[in-house]
Amino acid sequence: MQIELQRVAPTYIEPEKISTSHIWNEVLVFQPGEKIQVVAPSGSGKTSFIHFLYGMRKDYSGTVSYNNQDIKTFNAETFAVYRQQHISIVFQDLRLFAEQTVLQNLEIKCQLNPFHSESKIEAMARQLGIESKLNKPCKTCSYGEQQRIAIIRALQQPFEYLLLDEPLSHLDQVNREKVMDLIAEEVSLRQAAVILADLKPTDYFKADKTINL
Repeated sequence: MQIELQRVAPTYIEPEKISTSHIWNEVLVFQPGEKIQVVAPSGSGKTSFIHFLYGMRKDYSGTVSYNNQDIKTFNAETFAVYRQQHISIVFQDLRLFAEQTVLQNLEIKCQLNPFHSESKIEAMARQLGIESKLNKPCKTCSYGEQQRIAIIRALQQPFEYLLLDEPLSHLDQVNREKVMDLIAEEVSLRQAAVILADLKPTDYFKADKTINL
């Protein structure tokens, strides 16, 4: 699947920020297999960019297309198929279910379109140091632990694109390395693309291209 941006610009961002951007009001094409890093200061639309790609927001000019189809024309059912089969995401605010256990949060994706077994989920939790949390409510976990939960959850489905919005902000160096190793392994398994947006270049992410927003 190809994702293309044609002269996309948020309708609510100041013109001077759009004029200096290497994304807004440009023509960009993303392909599976690419590793793209988007670097953006606060307030420049980093999260908006991720939400535009995922089809969550439509308050922009220009066109976001999947395989030459304008996603503003998609209905909920079409988006559901793309999000189950082609695009996974880690939101900046994580969107975990606080009252559910960690394992229940991780298994949600498997109920929709499973890619890994329960034993593989447990192995990922062990790899990222949260195996002891699997049967505890998500709300009892630290924010850094919750980031790792959200990342593992995003890896439980098929995808051609993995969208990441500041996924490592509360992790120390050791856990950053572990997370990026796991992501690299899963992306390679699917021959998928990663589009990672953050405030500054991310350590341990070997990007093919870095774009300043």
